[in-house]
Amino acid sequence: MRTLINAYSRLLTWLMVATVAILVFPVSLQVFSRYTALIPSYIWTEELSRFLFIWMVMLGAMVGIREGTHFEVDVWPELGRRANAALRIVSNLFVLVFALVFLYWGIKFVEFGWYQESELAELPMPFIFVAWPLAGATWILFLGEIFFDNVRILAAEDAA
Repeated sequence: MRTLINAYSRLLTWLMVATVAILVFPVSLQVFSRYTALIPSYIWTEELSRFLFIWMVMLGAMVGIREGTHFEVDVWPELGRRANAALRIVSNLFVLVFALVFLYWGIKFVEFGWYQESELAELPMPFIFVAWPLAGATWILFLGEIFFDNVRILAAEDAA
């Protein structure tokens, strides 16, 4: 299972990199067309860059949960291994609440936009809206792995 989760995490990382790389093109077109007369002003670049930005942020949030960098704030002094594991479990329970909200309301968001199309590119909006429930489901998957690791630390300390 961990092998599949690792492969999924690598896929998300590469998709995020691709999204950022592709985002450079429409944003550059926007900037150059604004300040020079060499390139016509394309309206579709604004819509495409907005959609790519949404996906970039959501993919980054998914990868950040896996790497433990998204909702992580170091405000506690260095505690013991068991205390740190317990603290991570409690803090990740709060992240799990956000993941469930993203999953539930994200599905509602996709249903809301099911028959909508984007204004300029005429893309089906569910392709954009699906980023929210996908983020929630991915967070739940990655949090499950993190919970398992932290519970194993707690159990190992109790057995010792």
